[in-house]
Amino acid sequence: MKQINWGMIGAGDVTEVKSGPAFSKIPGSRLVAVMRRDPAKVADYARRHDVSRSYTSADELINDPGVNAIYIATPPDTHEQYTLAALAAGKPVYVEKPMALHAQSARRMQQAAEQAGVKLAVAHYRREQPYFRKIKELLDSGSIGSPLLASLQFHQRPLPAEALRQPKMQWRLNPSLSGGGLFHDLAPHQLDLMLYFFGDVQRQAGLACNQGEAYEADDAVSGQLQFSNNVLFTGSWIFNAASETDRCVITGTSGKLDFSVFSQEPVSLHTGSGTETFSFPSLEHVQQPMIEAVVAYFRSERENPCPADAGVAVLDAMDSFTCKQINR
Repeated sequence: MKQINWGMIGAGDVTEVKSGPAFSKIPGSRLVAVMRRDPAKVADYARRHDVSRSYTSADELINDPGVNAIYIATPPDTHEQYTLAALAAGKPVYVEKPMALHAQSARRMQQAAEQAGVKLAVAHYRREQPYFRKIKELLDSGSIGSPLLASLQFHQRPLPAEALRQPKMQWRLNPSLSGGGLFHDLAPHQLDLMLYFFGDVQRQAGLACNQGEAYEADDAVSGQLQFSNNVLFTGSWIFNAASETDRCVITGTSGKLDFSVFSQEPVSLHTGSGTETFSFPSLEHVQQPMIEAVVAYFRSERENPCPADAGVAVLDAMDSFTCKQINR
């Protein structure tokens, strides 16, 4: 595949700046078709983003002979359906996070890709951003010695009534569509970074509950991981807090790293020699580095930047933290 001609299923707010425009800014890549059920909205999106074809049917887009790769940007409840259809058509897939509603669904997607021999990548796009690649570099170079513990706190204030009424928020708070509220929307980024930094998970456990009762999904989650290299992780996600916190501290045998995941405050490296900070400019399209890596992967120029087993592992952890009882 010398030229990647993308078909995008789903054209909501997340694709307006974060991802959509990036597909046509990478050499050898072009967004050529887009699908959304609303004909007026999909036509408007195609016009504004210079996309040549628009569809209201996912099957029609997948079977467009001019499309040779699929980007799935719908809510998680349809990720498995559209991924399986694209794989059956022999077209590689880049699927949004979380990979699916739960790990069982993600495993079926992974198995389908393996059986079909078609490529599948997950949009845990922070892996390819310079900010987090620097943290990975610092860890791998031994800047804090051997990592021992990663402690993450992500706390937000309660959503105001106006936000609760917005359609783009309502689907996120509906577990049947999103998998489990704001935790399922945001935690995949954070947990995937821990996998990126530390490797395979050996043990996991957690608790979750609905403290505010403003919507159906759990709004308080705590979880722990033990990685195969014996690094420990502890995390808390609270969505009814009095103040906002976005902080992760990785403690090692000779120092620590202090950073954020979403606000991207400067990375701080603390050692016996003092404190060093690293700052990075904001990205115009936050997914562009990952999309560039996926394009290279689809062109067989590099390894998969985020394989399906990472998406499965993230959902395994989330299922464990939220005590989901799903037959595997």
